[in-house]
Amino acid sequence: MTDERHPTTVRLAKKVKSLRLARMMSQQDLASVAETRQALISSIENGDANPTLDSLIKLAGALGVEVGELFGTEKKHN
Repeated sequence: MTDERHPTTVRLAKKVKSLRLARMMSQQDLASVAETRQALISSIENGDANPTLDSLIKLAGALGVEVGELFGTEKKHN
């Protein structure tokens, strides 16, 4: 069986996990701060979820980043 996940889904999964670990948060910690379920965090990090925009906004806020950063985009400073 081949992995048919969209590259953006894979990028989101890796970025959320990386940001969470860099902040020394468990999945449950992140879920609590983002006011969501730990199962959703797990599904996102495994690339199995298609989170809503509302969920992404909450996640980004809990991680202290802009939503675009969850997809690996860099902030551009002028």
